[in-house]
Amino acid sequence: MEKVEKGNVSGKVTTHQHSSTRRRKGGLITIPFILANDSFERVASHGLLPNMVFYLTKEYHMSVTQATTTIFLWNAATNFTPLLGALISDSYLGRFLTIGIGSTFSLLGTILMWLTAMIPFLRPLQCNQMTQEICENPTTLQMAILVISMGLVSIGAGGIRPCSLAFGADQLVKRSDSKNKGLLESYFGWYYACTAIAVLLSMTVVVYIQERYGWKVGYAVPAILMFLSVFLFFVASPLYFKQKERTNLLTGFAQVLVAAYKNRKVPFPPKDAYNKYYHKKNSESSVPTENLRFLNKACIITNPEQDLASDGSEPNSWSLCTVERVEELKVIIRVIPIWSTGIMISINVSQGSLQVFQAISMDRHLTPNFEIPAGTFAMFLIISVIAWIVLYDRVIIPLASKIKGEPVRLDVKLRMGIGIFFSCMAMVVAGIVENIRRRKAIMEGHLNNPQAVVQMSALWLIPQFCFHGLAEAFNSIAQSEFFYSEFPKSLSSIAGALSGLGSSVANLLATVILSVVNQSTSKGGKDGWVPDNINKGRYDKYYGLLAIMSFLNLLYFVFCCWAYGPSKDQSSNFGDDDQEEEE
Repeated sequence: MEKVEKGNVSGKVTTHQHSSTRRRKGGLITIPFILANDSFERVASHGLLPNMVFYLTKEYHMSVTQATTTIFLWNAATNFTPLLGALISDSYLGRFLTIGIGSTFSLLGTILMWLTAMIPFLRPLQCNQMTQEICENPTTLQMAILVISMGLVSIGAGGIRPCSLAFGADQLVKRSDSKNKGLLESYFGWYYACTAIAVLLSMTVVVYIQERYGWKVGYAVPAILMFLSVFLFFVASPLYFKQKERTNLLTGFAQVLVAAYKNRKVPFPPKDAYNKYYHKKNSESSVPTENLRFLNKACIITNPEQDLASDGSEPNSWSLCTVERVEELKVIIRVIPIWSTGIMISINVSQGSLQVFQAISMDRHLTPNFEIPAGTFAMFLIISVIAWIVLYDRVIIPLASKIKGEPVRLDVKLRMGIGIFFSCMAMVVAGIVENIRRRKAIMEGHLNNPQAVVQMSALWLIPQFCFHGLAEAFNSIAQSEFFYSEFPKSLSSIAGALSGLGSSVANLLATVILSVVNQSTSKGGKDGWVPDNINKGRYDKYYGLLAIMSFLNLLYFVFCCWAYGPSKDQSSNFGDDDQEEEE
C-alpha cells in the first residue's frame, strides 16, 4: 500500500513537472513578435488600397466605375476571408498554423503586386496622349495576375486578422489571477493601438512614398514589410504557447438543424423537465431558452435507452445534440438582424475611392510647397477613431462617473445607434460639400476638364471623414462588445470575425448600389451620377441617396433592438474553455 502511495506521489510530481515545462512557453516575450506580425500585415495591405484607384485607372486603363467596383470586390474578399480563417483555425489548424499560412500568402500577394509595377508586360502599354490613341485594355493574363495578387493578399488577411488577437491572449492566459487580468487588459489596449497606428502609417507614409517615388518603390515597401512580418512571426516559433481548438463549429450547427428536422414531430416536454434534454458531461442541467423554440427538438431525449450510450453520451450527433450546441446556434441567428444594421455604415465608409477623386480636384496645399496626398485624407477617419476612444475612456466616462458618484457606461445598443446616426450625418455633409465643389467647378469653367483644380480647399472634406470616424468608434466597437457579451466563449472567434463579414457584405452591396445608380441615371445617352468626369457627374445626389438609406437603416436598427429584447448578462456563457497544446 505504501509503494502504491509513493507511486501516486511520484506520478503527480511527474505530471506537475510536465505541466510546468509546457507552461514555460508563451508569456510577454512573445507579444512583440505577434504585434509586429499583425501590424506589418496591416501596413502592407492597407498601404495598397488608398491609391489603388489611380493604379487601376492609369496603369490598367479602367474607368472610374470599373476601378471602384474592383476595389469594392477586393475589399469584400479581404473582409470575408477572416470568417473562414476563424472557422478553419478553431476547427482544424489551430491559430499558430493559420497565422503562419496567412502570412505566407500575404507575402506572395504583395510580391506579385510589386512585380506588376516592375515588369512592363504584366500591364497594358501606356497611352499616347499626343496621338490620342485609344488605350489598350489589359489582356486576360495581365488581369489574371492582378486578380491573383489581390486574392493572395485577401487570403493572407483571412489567416492573420481573426487569429492574432486570440493567439496573443493565449500567451498570457495561463492562470486566472488579478495579475493575469491586468496583463490581458494591457495587451488588448496595445493591440488596438498598434492596429490603429499601422493603418494610419499606411495611409500617410506608404501613400506618400507611392506618390513621391512611383509604383515601383511604393509597392516594394508593402512587400518588404510582409517579409519582415513573416520572418518575425516564425523566428519566435519555439517561444509560442500553441493551442488548438477541437470543436468543429460548422458540423455542429449542421447537426442541430438535421436533428431538429428529424425530431420535428416529437412533442415538447414540460418546461421544468431538465432530464429530458441532453447536456454536455459535467455541465449544469438546464432547459433550452424559448427563443427559436423549434430548434429545441434537436436536444430532446425521447428514449434514453435508444438515444444514449451506456456511458451517457449520444451515439449519433445527427439525431441528438446538446443544449449548449443548440443555444450556440440560436445566439448566432438572433444577432444577425442587429449585425446587419452595421452594413450600411461600412457601405458609406467604402466610398473612399470616390472621395479620392474629390480631393484630387480640390486645392490640397497646406503650404506653398506641400500638399496632402489625395489618398491620405482617410487618415482623418482613423485619427477621429483614436481621438474619440481616448476622450471617451479617459475623460468623458471618468468625469461622468465622478459627477454621478457611481460608474457610468453608455448602453451598448445606444452606442450602436449613435454610430448609425453619425454615419447618416457623414453622407449629408459629403453631399453638401460636393454640391458646393461642383458648382464652383462649373463657375470656373471646368465642366469638361475633370483634371482641373477647383479654387476650394480640400480641407472641407475633413468633417465627413470625422463623422465616419465617430460612426466607426461608436458602432463598430459597440458591436464587437455586444457580440462578445452575447456569444458563448466557444464562439469568441466567430464574434471577432463578424465585423469583417459585415464589411465584406457592405462592399458587395456597395458595388451593386453603384452599378444600379450609374445605369439607371445614364439612360438616353446622359452622364450618370458617377461618371469618369466628376464635374459632369452628380456625386452629391449619390451621397444624398446613401444618406436617405442610412436614415432608414437607423429606423430599422430601432426595430431590431425592440425585437431582440434585453441583452444577456456578460458573464453568461455556454462554452467550454478546455484547450490543449498542439503537438
